[in-house]
Amino acid sequence: MNLGMLLFMPATIAGDQVILIDTSPEAAGGTAREVTYQELLDNVSRTAGLLTTLGVGEGDRVGVFATNSVESVEAIFGAAFAGASVVPMNFRAAQEETAHLLSDSGIKVLFTQSRYLDLVHTTKPADLEHVYVLDDPDSYAAARDGSFELPVPADVESDGLCALLYTSGTTAMPKGVKLTNGAVTSYVTGTNDAATGEDMGSMAVAAPLYHIAGLTSMLNALYSGRVVVLLPQFHADSWIECIRRHRVTHAFLVPTMLARVLHAPNFSPSAFDSLEAVTYGAAPMPPSVIRHAIREFPPHVAFAGAYGQTETTSTVAVLDPDDHRIEGTPQEQERKLHRLSSVGQVLEDVQVRVVDADSGEPVAPGVIGEVQLWTARAMDGYWGNDEKTRVTIDDEGWVHTGDLGYLDDDDYLFLHGRTGDMIIRGGENVLPDEVEAVLYDHPDVLEAAVVGLPSAEWGERVAAAAVVRPGAATSGDELAAHARERLAPFKRPEFVHLMDELPRTSTGKLLRRDLIPLLDELGL
Repeated sequence: MNLGMLLFMPATIAGDQVILIDTSPEAAGGTAREVTYQELLDNVSRTAGLLTTLGVGEGDRVGVFATNSVESVEAIFGAAFAGASVVPMNFRAAQEETAHLLSDSGIKVLFTQSRYLDLVHTTKPADLEHVYVLDDPDSYAAARDGSFELPVPADVESDGLCALLYTSGTTAMPKGVKLTNGAVTSYVTGTNDAATGEDMGSMAVAAPLYHIAGLTSMLNALYSGRVVVLLPQFHADSWIECIRRHRVTHAFLVPTMLARVLHAPNFSPSAFDSLEAVTYGAAPMPPSVIRHAIREFPPHVAFAGAYGQTETTSTVAVLDPDDHRIEGTPQEQERKLHRLSSVGQVLEDVQVRVVDADSGEPVAPGVIGEVQLWTARAMDGYWGNDEKTRVTIDDEGWVHTGDLGYLDDDDYLFLHGRTGDMIIRGGENVLPDEVEAVLYDHPDVLEAAVVGLPSAEWGERVAAAAVVRPGAATSGDELAAHARERLAPFKRPEFVHLMDELPRTSTGKLLRRDLIPLLDELGL
């Protein structure tokens, strides 16, 4: 099934329904732009016609290097209608990474925005001839409107390439994850019913569309008839204002986004009168942050946690809203508070096992090992990297996630960092997230990160960095003392360095590789 059918099907049923709201104009004091299904379908058909005129078809890739906007959505679906594969790209990428994305993907056409045009022209390969600027009427709109329309999505193979999504690149240059037409469309149609024209509420999408969470949030909402409220980029104060102004009912946030919302100067429970549900994911959720959110948001707001990877076509496990309701007997409340540290239970189309990192044999419940997943919507491999593909997916189709974790007796999955993040101090294993959780329990800490630094005496020593709330007088020494009181000696950070912000990817994943040399250089 063509990705374009996720638009074509609901548009034929509820063409007059407003399905996209672009909030970009509000930043300049204007009015948000509303687009109906039929308007979106017409523009997508013209974009597909332009691509077809350029000779784009099945087997070709089309890049989108732009922030969230109506035009970005048109470009994504336009590529699909033409039978091509879409490559949404990280518009925050530096020059070297941008050059890698444009070259490695082998795109035939690129859609971008005027703000990124200089970067694109200095990094694009010589054979990339077709570059269209989405916010320039003389570029994208003029070229598209002069072409014929392609009103129906092209026929494509289920195992053909639908999207090439590049991973965050926390350890090296991003890798292109190949997601098939069948994997993406089955995930969306298996999770939602098609739009009927009924009011399904609205979904605020602030996560970038080049990330699997942002892309699937948009696709799920659009297919089901839930109005997609697009924010070009995330800022906590503008996100809160967007929820209030547009009476948003549903939203997705990564943990760092949620933490910043909670400490935004315009945070007020009254701003969320319309909000029904918040889903979080894409990075580990510190337990103290979600507990804080449950306390501060209105009681009618339901929270749900989603765990997945680009390699598994989004969500594979969910911590349900009921798991976030701390109710019942003292024993039940204690169990639910503990479960807030988990990512929930795997979905029906997913299998999970936890194995010993050395032997590969399954371990007992409660024992930490590598988390491995099996699902029919696993990736088709890494673009141009068969060696890495073989390391990540074994012959039986199990995805080796690189995440450490364990299953409890009720099959709730708990994560404990990445296999490469383990700190070994004097022969003792230290899980960074365990130390980070203690730091997060300090009321002034907004963000915390723990890494291992080289040590001639111990092999590695434990060090930490933290971001504290604005105006807090807390020192690094005070946070180190806070940790010493609560951790075994070998787990205690030798120092805590305060920072204005931690190095993270655009979707909130901590860049430990960038933090390690910075803390090591301090020589504390």
